[in-house]
Amino acid sequence: MGFELTPAFWSGLTQIILVNIVLSGDNALVIALACRNLEKKHQKPAILAGSAGAILLRIVFVLIVDQLLQISFLKLVGGLLLLWIGVKLVQGEEEHGDGVKGAGNLWGAIRTIIIADAVMSLDNAIAIAAAAKGDTTLIIIGLLISIPLIIFGATLIMALLNRFPIIVIAGGALLGWIAGEVIATDPAYKTQLAAMIPHAQLVFEVGGAVITVAIGYFLQHRAKQRRHEEPVDLATDKGKE
Repeated sequence: MGFELTPAFWSGLTQIILVNIVLSGDNALVIALACRNLEKKHQKPAILAGSAGAILLRIVFVLIVDQLLQISFLKLVGGLLLLWIGVKLVQGEEEHGDGVKGAGNLWGAIRTIIIADAVMSLDNAIAIAAAAKGDTTLIIIGLLISIPLIIFGATLIMALLNRFPIIVIAGGALLGWIAGEVIATDPAYKTQLAAMIPHAQLVFEVGGAVITVAIGYFLQHRAKQRRHEEPVDLATDKGKE
């Protein structure tokens, strides 16, 4: 066997699972937001594929976290990308025709899940790596066990989204908050930023949340206005009568 089932192993595994329970709330929210506009038959495959892809990326990040965090401006790029994802999720997707989503949106949802999780996992990977104390087998087992937790959380949140649309706004604000934290803590300028701006991280977190929701709402409103202003096709209307 490549590992021993010692008390230290079980202790480390428990810590990794607990860390994932605490840290996977935002991941489950992203999955739910990305899948909310898909057809019912596409939602479960998107949740499964997105969760699996996100966990695989997290395993890779945990194994190379020390090298990743030394790359200047990586967190800046990741934070801006997460801001964009948050804006698009708040904005929502435009429906065409009868509102049915095509298969292409399934892959779009999976892509959104994986990209967002990749950005958010940069910091999460530190906690997981610390709990595992360098044990690769422990990292992989712990993260694989976490997949059902994320899937269950995403399924529950998606059910609540239909009843409480305000969760979409709260989710977008959370992504903006995390994006602000990621941007403010890039090692390339973190120290200088803290010297220039009091409570810089908090300022960026609040600013990220506000900007994400504001831009998302603006784009959503503009898209609705554009749809209302589109000329009616009389020939099509007559054909429906």
